[in-house]
Amino acid sequence: MLEKLYSLLQEHYNEMVEIRRHLHQHPELSFQEVETPKFIANYHQKLGHEVRTGVGERGVVAKLHGAKPGKTIALRADFDALPIHEENDFPYKSKKPGVMHACGHDTHTATLLVLAKVLNKLQNEIEGTIVFIHQHAEEYMPGGAIAMIEDGCLEGVDVIFGQHISSGEPLGEIGYRSGPLMAAADRFHIKLQGRGGHGAHPHEANDSIVLGAQLIVNLQQIVSRRIDPLESAVLSIGEFDAKNAFNVIADSVTLTGTVRTFNENIRNKMEREIERVIEGTCLTAAASYDYNYVHGYPALVNHAAETKFVAQLASEVPGVTAAVEIAPRMGGEDFAYYLQKVPGTFFNTGAAIVGRTPYPHHHPKFDIDERGMLIAANMLATATVKYMEQQGVVDTTVIETL
Repeated sequence: MLEKLYSLLQEHYNEMVEIRRHLHQHPELSFQEVETPKFIANYHQKLGHEVRTGVGERGVVAKLHGAKPGKTIALRADFDALPIHEENDFPYKSKKPGVMHACGHDTHTATLLVLAKVLNKLQNEIEGTIVFIHQHAEEYMPGGAIAMIEDGCLEGVDVIFGQHISSGEPLGEIGYRSGPLMAAADRFHIKLQGRGGHGAHPHEANDSIVLGAQLIVNLQQIVSRRIDPLESAVLSIGEFDAKNAFNVIADSVTLTGTVRTFNENIRNKMEREIERVIEGTCLTAAASYDYNYVHGYPALVNHAAETKFVAQLASEVPGVTAAVEIAPRMGGEDFAYYLQKVPGTFFNTGAAIVGRTPYPHHHPKFDIDERGMLIAANMLATATVKYMEQQGVVDTTVIETL
């Protein structure tokens, strides 16, 4: 069956590219997706799949029921874009100023749609059910995954597999990791209230800009001096807003930032320590503050058996040049929510363009080698079929024989 799948995926590779380029030209921001879910639903409906739209508000879930009984396997792809103005100059560049698929979600969707089409052709050989989860709003908290789960997208699912195309890894390299792979991604907002005044008379004011600058320095000592050096944490300030005339001392400033952690205890400690530092800094300046800490996506923790299962299959997959255990990454990913509910794993598919300096994800010149989509499809197809054939990851003895 797998050889048929590989052959059919190769035959439909050009369609995969066409879909990706169509979606790339017509990106839609998180929680603003309208045409993309319509396109996805229509594609599955033409295949005769059972389709639900509006799942968790804007998601699409399609099901392919095999001719034989068996497990239920979910495959997930996200489809939202980013508020970035594209600087690439190819014919299929974004047609929406200020909006771009700068993280590869267009490739994820194209990969899963064509894989669904090919699996449909082999429906009589499929044991069990395959659930295609097309998720909206991965890029912006609270994300689409949690809402789709609450709306039943994982009902009856035994395992879930997902992948992310990577512009920074060599074409054909599969990156896997058991346990924590991606960090919890939180944000915080701080407003410091001083007292405004004339720039020539600072002694008559309470300078909130100086206070904000001091706070930033103090906050950076949390990770280096209050967190166990054997644990991981990141605290970054992304926004400092104190717009004013050049000769006016600002009455107040606002700061917005992010915290990234893997350990839930460290996550909670960071939240507490930030407020303690704010409170102390304001006390020395006789200023006041407002502080709001928002928990974002949890850490993405891959299940051990499913990760080993996928890693050991990689050597059999056409186009895969290597399977590499990668280090944890501080980026966030709401696939984490699925893994809190059912066993599964999330891996990276290398797709760096040979001969070109790779631009990172979320960059206005982000791009990938489109052949990476075919490799990703082959990987997901292999995991799906092998899981069906052995009716799940039973134990490590079964895994070792693959």
